[in-house]
Amino acid sequence: MEYTDHYSLHKVLTGEEIVMLKRFCCLFLTVMLVSPPALANLAETLKKIKPSVVGIGVFTPTGRPQNDLRGTGFVIGNGQYVVTNFHVLPAELDKSLKQSIVVFSGSGKNPQTLRAKVVARSEYYDLAVLKTDGPALPAMTLAGERYQSEGSYVAFTGFPIGAVLGLYPVTHRGIIASITPSVVPVVDAGQLNVKMLKRMRDPYLVYQLDATAYPGNSGSALYDIESGEVIGIINKVFVQQTKEAVISNPSGITYAIPVRHLRDLLARHNIAF
Repeated sequence: MEYTDHYSLHKVLTGEEIVMLKRFCCLFLTVMLVSPPALANLAETLKKIKPSVVGIGVFTPTGRPQNDLRGTGFVIGNGQYVVTNFHVLPAELDKSLKQSIVVFSGSGKNPQTLRAKVVARSEYYDLAVLKTDGPALPAMTLAGERYQSEGSYVAFTGFPIGAVLGLYPVTHRGIIASITPSVVPVVDAGQLNVKMLKRMRDPYLVYQLDATAYPGNSGSALYDIESGEVIGIINKVFVQQTKEAVISNPSGITYAIPVRHLRDLLARHNIAF
């Protein structure tokens, strides 16, 4: 039976069909309301993981401001190790200005500042591990090496627009839309180099998300909404036009490095997690 006009449904349906339709609508509404149980647990998961979300930056004693927030990180292991992206780290520190890498912990306008040093890094996988010199912080748990299923509900918490008003972590959620090869696009062939060509021949797989991340989210933990386990690390977004338009016109497509590559990096450097 075909219906071309929903206003005429009551004219063509029998009484029994109307009852069945009402039952279906009620069932459909119930399923829609409760089908993603993980979303209902996000509030509880956030309470658990937010103390582990930190900012990554550079401290310059004579700077104005002294603290420069460059991205997001998260605490693992014994509470003194922090994971972020390789590209979040400064290319070099100005020794004449006595610059140092720091981790910002807590929230609000006066977060705790902890000096840190790089103990492991991978430019290829865009990962870095820092070790702080301060007290242990609450740590997140890493998921196993297997890939998370496409369609899984996930979230990430970080600092998408930096710390203009203070350190206030922001959460975005979505699903794993695809597990896809990691390829860095270029405008023309002249921008290709040997390193890029090798990566294009044998790319590793990353998570593509239908969630919106911004530059400050780099290094955020991608976690399972229900368990809070880290399944990946946010590292880039798809840019539709220009880098300047990322904030005003986001694509809504974000990429994350699977946690298996972080686990390998930690194992190679004998860092317990």
